[in-house]
Amino acid sequence: MRKYIHINPDDNVAVAVENLERGEHLHIGDKIIVLQQDIPAGHKIALHDFKAADHIIKYGYPIGQARETIITGDWVNEKNIRTNLEGLQEYSYNPQPAPEMEYSPALTFQGYRRKNGEVGIRNEIWIIPTVGCVNGIVQQLARLLTKETQNEGIDAIVPFPHNYGCSQLGDDHENTRKILRDMVLHPNAGAVLVVGLGCENNQIGAFRELLGEYDTERVRFIETQRVDDELETGMQILRELYALASQDERTEIPLSELKVGLKCGGSDGFSGITANPLLGVFSDFLVAQGGTTVLTEVPEMFGAETILMNRCESEEVFQKTVHLINDFKSYFIENKQPIYENPSPGNKAGGISTLEEKSLGCTQKAGKSIVRDVLLYGDRLTTKGLNLLSAPGNDLVASTALAASGCHLVLFTTGRGTPFGTFVPTMKISTNSNLYIRKPNWIDFNAGTLLEGENMESLCKRFTTYLIQVANGSLTNSEKNEYREIAIFKTGVTL
Repeated sequence: MRKYIHINPDDNVAVAVENLERGEHLHIGDKIIVLQQDIPAGHKIALHDFKAADHIIKYGYPIGQARETIITGDWVNEKNIRTNLEGLQEYSYNPQPAPEMEYSPALTFQGYRRKNGEVGIRNEIWIIPTVGCVNGIVQQLARLLTKETQNEGIDAIVPFPHNYGCSQLGDDHENTRKILRDMVLHPNAGAVLVVGLGCENNQIGAFRELLGEYDTERVRFIETQRVDDELETGMQILRELYALASQDERTEIPLSELKVGLKCGGSDGFSGITANPLLGVFSDFLVAQGGTTVLTEVPEMFGAETILMNRCESEEVFQKTVHLINDFKSYFIENKQPIYENPSPGNKAGGISTLEEKSLGCTQKAGKSIVRDVLLYGDRLTTKGLNLLSAPGNDLVASTALAASGCHLVLFTTGRGTPFGTFVPTMKISTNSNLYIRKPNWIDFNAGTLLEGENMESLCKRFTTYLIQVANGSLTNSEKNEYREIAIFKTGVTL
């Protein structure tokens, strides 16, 4: 295996593929680089001398500036490099030509066609509380139904407890209502029981109106303060829902109807070299098939946002993207927090030193496709192709938002590992083989083979085959382990 990667010819740093020792000689281009320090895998090596304020270039773009003198062969990390980013910015639209992408033959998967024409890749029964006060009830109902039916004929019975639905004001209250609405309407659920208390802010009557049109046979409600025995009443409804959902069957669906969320977390120095570029190639492939992908975690676009802005299909979409970025920056400023307090300690330990470096790696998940639309938090998808979604970088909050937008599954790249899953299948893709080997109960697919000689075309074919298997019903590790959670974005006062 090679010892380093020089990603772009314009880069003035290289990345160590394995742990390197002080004094080692590396032949990089026409230079011999003598390492001045031990350099951990995933971290950067200086390819020439830098003086303070000189730009550090990676991926062909500046990722920050030197804090101090750095000499050839030094370890470049957060201690000797700082961000170039500051404050709000003004942007101009410089559209780039759309890349030509044609992929054939058209592929299919086995999914569930719902009454309204939408498609799901799972046929599950969901029990969703309107308010955290009834979390125990929804969990008990799920246990009772599972014990009674053993899940025969359906994919899962899942309760989704959360802490909200009351004592919230303004945007927080609406965020809760929108995310829960999006869950109730999600086609991965064959049936849904919504459980309310009766005195909460998120009243069932108003929530039912928020749903708009829905399948009244498959979506049912119970207000626990109005019934004598909430478990008996709930089980009567669930038995009826189970009888309906257990009759559903998979049918052949074109891949053009698949909607996929793109997310990364626990990133390392290989994220922008292996797993994120893999998702970018796959995203372009799916978009070319007529499908849909969604990129979020807005604070991790800072520093690479102009790349996305220049790929917007119109001035209108460009302006939406500008608001997406600057509104999130204003959110930091209004809360008196630094805009660029990123990367995390784990990111730094993995080789990421500045937000620009993290963002340039993060946005590679979106490939090269044109940006077709921008969604606000809690919005549902209406436009095929590549979309941007407003949500923070927090893994569970952002993944919940992706699922709520209508994504059938979330593709989650990671260099350090994480076990969680949201309310749709959450597939973990490792950036390196060591993580894949160490955490087989967390990681579903390994992109680290790119460091070991496999080419991107071969890797993407294997990945696409595996993803279609998941769409057909194969369980991700988070599903096997029953790691199924939601988290709702909160910004304001709790009463």
